Amino acid sequence: MINDFSPINNFLNNSSFFYTIAIGMDSCYAYVSKNYDRNFEFTNGTLLGRHFSVTLHPEDVSICAAVGAQCFHAPGQLFAATLRKHDGRGGFVVTQWEMQAYFDEQGQPEGIYCMGYNITEFIDTQSRLDSAHHQLHEIGFIQSHLVRKPLANIIGLSNLISQESKDKGLTDLCLMLTASTTELDQVIKDISNKTDE
Repeated sequence: MINDFSPINNFLNNSSFFYTIAIGMDSCYAYVSKNYDRNFEFTNGTLLGRHFSVTLHPEDVSICAAVGAQCFHAPGQLFAATLRKHDGRGGFVVTQWEMQAYFDEQGQPEGIYCMGYNITEFIDTQSRLDSAHHQLHEIGFIQSHLVRKPLANIIGLSNLISQESKDKGLTDLCLMLTASTTELDQVIKDISNKTDE
């Protein structure tokens, strides 16, 4: 029944972005696209006929088993899985997959057909964005709480000095100091509000 997928296999066989594979009921690769072999077969051979787990992070084998069971339980539906695959350099890439069970003419299960692509760059970018957002939130907290407190004290002290002083020159200086610190306080509030967005 793999031939039922031949149009899409032919279309995606030379894709640089997408992988197409089929896993038989024996848990071995029954079909692998060139791009999949190119990215995950590191002995210059093919993954065809090898156990599907050879490319996976060991912790992700159970994800495949669970999603495979879903596929057989709901024929005709696609199920998604995010899986880590060996990168050939001791690390892993993150891949996103959609899977569907396929059956023979008598309705007996033959395997799982899968189409996937590498999302490592997306995951890395998302992680950097999350980290940047966290840092902005920290900066906002520091500005809002740690910087504004002593600034508020300066504003209060300059107001007290201005009220208590009989010296017009000192009072004028305190008013200028209050105006400048109030302006700085508003700038800090504006920055803090932007980091919270």
